[in-house]
Amino acid sequence: MGLIVPAFFKPQVRAGRKVELDDKLCYCFHVSKRKVINHIRVHKPRVASQLSECGGAGTGCGWCVPFLKQCFVAATNDKDVEILLTAEEYEGQRADYRLAKNQ
Repeated sequence: MGLIVPAFFKPQVRAGRKVELDDKLCYCFHVSKRKVINHIRVHKPRVASQLSECGGAGTGCGWCVPFLKQCFVAATNDKDVEILLTAEEYEGQRADYRLAKNQ
């Protein structure tokens, strides 16, 4: 499954360590990938937008929404979630996204 990002933002993806379970997906509300995956497993949301019930994920700046959708789709298809960015790249691209969004 490929990387999903907003259409107007094209991140640069490089080889490296993928986002791990304990890395944050939602920096606004400090929600980790592990928490999102466990929320999906336990609460079985019907649509991706219900992931906002997981600590408010996706309701801040919006950067993580495509990644939350990717987690939802992967989980509903019994697949592992792969985000092909390092935690540092993910955080850096989020900062770029927030700057571009505020212009």
